[in-house]
Amino acid sequence: MARVCDLTGKRTRVGNNVSHANNKTKRKFYPNLQKKRFYIPEQDAWVTLKVAASTIRTINKNGIMSVLKKAKEQGYIVY
Repeated sequence: MARVCDLTGKRTRVGNNVSHANNKTKRKFYPNLQKKRFYIPEQDAWVTLKVAASTIRTINKNGIMSVLKKAKEQGYIVY
């Protein structure tokens, strides 16, 4: 499975390891993805999502429905 956040679309980025001698080799920066269950009271249902840790903080701040609505507007999810 792809390492992509279900709600924000955060995905693996590519960059360089840079040595002390300034040699550059390719490396990957992975998002901090967690599998998490969220309760949606409007639908009286639990949903399991693979989300980044930063997205979990956003959900705690703004609420799950607000984040789901924004993700739908941006085209990351269809429900």
